[in-house]
Amino acid sequence: MTDDSPRKVLVAVAWPYAQGPLHLGHLAGANLPADIYARFRRSIGDDVIMVSGSDVHGTPITVKADELGVAPEAVAAKYHDEFVEAWDALDIQWDLYTTTGTEIHTRVAQEFFLTLLENGYLYPKSTLQFYDEQEGRFLPDRYVEGTCPHCGYHEARGDQCDNCGRTLDPTDLVNPLSKFSRTPPVLRETEHYYWRLSEFEEPLLEWLESREGWRPHVQNFAIGMVRDGLQDRSFTRDLDWGIPLPVDDLGPGKSIYVWWEAVMGYLSAPQEWAERRGTPDAWRAWWENPDAESYYFLGKDNVPFHAIYWPALIMGHGGLNLPTDVPANQFLTFGGAKASKSRGVGRPLSWYLDHFDTDGLRYAIAQSLPETSDADLSDDEVVRAINEELVATWGNLVNRVVSMTGRYFDGVIPEPGDLGPSDERALDGRMAMLDDVRSELMAVRLRSAIARAMQGAQETNAYLNEMEPWKTAKTDRERTATTLWVALQSVAATAVALAPYLPGSSRKVLEALGVDVPEDGPTWQVPDLQSGTTLGALGPLFAKVEIDLDEE
Repeated sequence: MTDDSPRKVLVAVAWPYAQGPLHLGHLAGANLPADIYARFRRSIGDDVIMVSGSDVHGTPITVKADELGVAPEAVAAKYHDEFVEAWDALDIQWDLYTTTGTEIHTRVAQEFFLTLLENGYLYPKSTLQFYDEQEGRFLPDRYVEGTCPHCGYHEARGDQCDNCGRTLDPTDLVNPLSKFSRTPPVLRETEHYYWRLSEFEEPLLEWLESREGWRPHVQNFAIGMVRDGLQDRSFTRDLDWGIPLPVDDLGPGKSIYVWWEAVMGYLSAPQEWAERRGTPDAWRAWWENPDAESYYFLGKDNVPFHAIYWPALIMGHGGLNLPTDVPANQFLTFGGAKASKSRGVGRPLSWYLDHFDTDGLRYAIAQSLPETSDADLSDDEVVRAINEELVATWGNLVNRVVSMTGRYFDGVIPEPGDLGPSDERALDGRMAMLDDVRSELMAVRLRSAIARAMQGAQETNAYLNEMEPWKTAKTDRERTATTLWVALQSVAATAVALAPYLPGSSRKVLEALGVDVPEDGPTWQVPDLQSGTTLGALGPLFAKVEIDLDEE
């Protein structure tokens, strides 16, 4: 396969727990970057499937169900439906957004378990697990809370510390307490299957050190964790709400640990997608073809699972592609605190959907993506980005060019005259901009890519200010025609560059300019606008946001 040949590209997006409303951190950390990247790869001709779903198993769901006094199924269904509505409102272009509650996912997870067992990477072991004597039940990881032994954070859970990102076992916690009774739990013996994660230290380290182009914070964190040593991990839990074991030698009430089962969704979702299409083996082209690529989008708290644990599981299974890249974002913070639905930091995503239009919100988040460091985002910054950048720069440029074409040439793309140096520079600039944006997007540098596209819009505005068509219209019709023809060509190229970020408004611009836009979005090329084409109706692309944030 040559470098220019179409590729099979799997875009895999972290699965949110269906136990609470989404916030902007979900959008900035995983879902919007994935959608931007998938749309771009489709536009250059690659064969992309983008998959994810709601994680409906595990203790986060049962904790919420206990709080509400309802069944876990009810909690999962409620929030899954809310997630689907949010993704639709945000114009996220899924090939499949599903759940971990499907028959296909159960089948794939159980088959994965059996393959690991057959390959010798799972073994039964009696161990001590926290037990709440007052409640009379074993405590899954998230039902144990305490102080992180690594960073001293006082609200760490028994599975992970949200402050430092370390994965934990409940017994690691200092001063552990039961989430139910708020009393110290005791240790009792129980039997589980354990995963020989320790056997993958050497192959993981070799693989991680050979990665090129990965974000340093992802690669360095993963390498550091592996070098610190990997311990065998429990692969099952005492929990009914989950994927039951396909073997019965441990007795009833055992499920595959949700952390390992959930990442298997990246394998089960493409299989579900293929079966829905009536081509049940089609998924293999993305998972078993060595030339296929896979990109995992997530927040930095999920780096261990996607850069260490999931690759180790794939190695243990055999015959499946390892990740091409794990472009994890850092945290989106609000007032310095990480957005968190469980801790009530940051407004829910629904509030932003009620107050901002889709492309405006997508733009505000995209220009602030926390790719290399945590990014603090305020509502004032969202409003500023939309009003001062999107409306004043891009929206104003489109409106100027289309309005002048309507005023001076009855809304018909004019025939240009001879091109001067400034015209040539502007036309060359649109091609350079599109090439630069493509290079940045290929490297998953999404924030710099949108900045470069907006720079292209600024350059076209500068060209208009230099050529002053509103003045030449009175004295030189040919010069005016040439200026507006060049400006329209540049606007079209900028709309292509912005299409992965602003799919709705970019489509409106291109179609108004006479460009035939495929259902999936425009192809990544400089549009060739034809003189004589009548422009379609195109009102203001974006409205200035006027909102009293103090009152809100």
